[in-house]
Amino acid sequence: MSALRAPAAAALKSPGARGGGLRRAAGFVGRYLQWAGPSHLGGRPGWVHAARVAAAAAVLVGGLYSAMAVAFDVVDSGHLVSEVDSDLAAALQEVRLGSLRAPEPGSFLPADRDVERAPVLIWLAGVGRGAVALSANAPQLPPKAWAPSGRAVTAKLGNEDFRLLAARRGSGWVVAGESLVNTERVEDVLARAELIAGPPLVLATFLVALAIGVMASRPVEQARRRQLDFTADASHELRTPLTVIEAEVGLALSVSRDASAYREALERVSTESKRLRHIVEELLFLARFDSVPPPPGDEPVDLAALAGSCADRFLAVAAASGTELSVRSEGAVPALVKAPPVWLDRLCGVLLDNACRYAGPRGRVQVTVAARSASVSLAVEDTGPGIPPEVRPRLFDRFYRADQAGSGVWAEAPEGSAGGQVTGAGLGLAIADAIVRSTGGKWRIGDAPGGGAHMEVVWRRAGAVR
Repeated sequence: MSALRAPAAAALKSPGARGGGLRRAAGFVGRYLQWAGPSHLGGRPGWVHAARVAAAAAVLVGGLYSAMAVAFDVVDSGHLVSEVDSDLAAALQEVRLGSLRAPEPGSFLPADRDVERAPVLIWLAGVGRGAVALSANAPQLPPKAWAPSGRAVTAKLGNEDFRLLAARRGSGWVVAGESLVNTERVEDVLARAELIAGPPLVLATFLVALAIGVMASRPVEQARRRQLDFTADASHELRTPLTVIEAEVGLALSVSRDASAYREALERVSTESKRLRHIVEELLFLARFDSVPPPPGDEPVDLAALAGSCADRFLAVAAASGTELSVRSEGAVPALVKAPPVWLDRLCGVLLDNACRYAGPRGRVQVTVAARSASVSLAVEDTGPGIPPEVRPRLFDRFYRADQAGSGVWAEAPEGSAGGQVTGAGLGLAIADAIVRSTGGKWRIGDAPGGGAHMEVVWRRAGAVR
């Protein structure tokens, strides 16, 4: 067997090696996983996207503000002019009922006036001839400035705009006018206020939208980065067994071998194929949780009985390394948890697999199921090296192993490892964490009394009174 492994690297580079399609397939898998990541789908740094959304929101608010300001100015201007027209009509009515004497300034104005207005001025005019001012300080009224139809018009007299309204009196016309200088002043003050308030409003909208966008995009950006790391690690993990298979096939086909040599090569190819299948199955399991997690079961599961059944399957594994495996239950109430039994069995299997492989020769693994009035817990302890504190924050990251961080003490050993050597892809605890989160559980990770790892999951007990 060693004779076939020695020249494996040379066989990869040999021009006569077969299986080049596997190498291209491995490269394609890596490129596809990178292509399928968020960066290809338009993912950008969160603040850039948030700034663009905030700018669009600011432009929208600015446009709406401008439209509302213009509409308000039009309505307000019409209201002020209509009040002037009412004053002119009242003045003409007073003149027709009384004499041609010019009214005193302000005599035709309502007592509850909220805006100071110019006085109403009176002229006596005829069609096609000059007008005679009946009010003091009244400007000259051109013949074409007023309308004999009785409709109020706006005309420029001197340097000011006047609102003029005419009414027939005998053979002539009485024209009443009022300066719009105060009305224009009110409109100017209003326009200045709108111009002053507009930019701060737009700026505040931009800043608020930017802050909200950045805060909202932060978890999305973190998920995007995790996805990029995940795709890179997945491509590497998938490439490794494919490369080994390619090397073994190329080496076996490079020269004639006897039957035993071919059998050894096929056995190694089978081992790597199983490892590849194991990685793909775990990836599919996690993908289903990431997309649409299945709803937890409604029927309560006896966690104590399930843990005991799972531990029975690991008795042979523990005995192979001289590890003592025991299960105990605590509490006077049933240890019931609402979750699919398959999920809980897989969770317990991952924890027991890691504990048995790191308990060490003649070590101990203790499984404890504790039922309290409101909670149920599953704890697995071993006498191994334990989990370093610096490793725990990334313990459930996909494809992460502690030896990658340089500790060299502890590394996850998912199902599929053999002989105490870590051969898994680093997805076992990621799957366990997905199950715990989907069933409403909480992790408690620490040190066991014997110095090993203590990994515990706590759920709310089914049937507990809230």
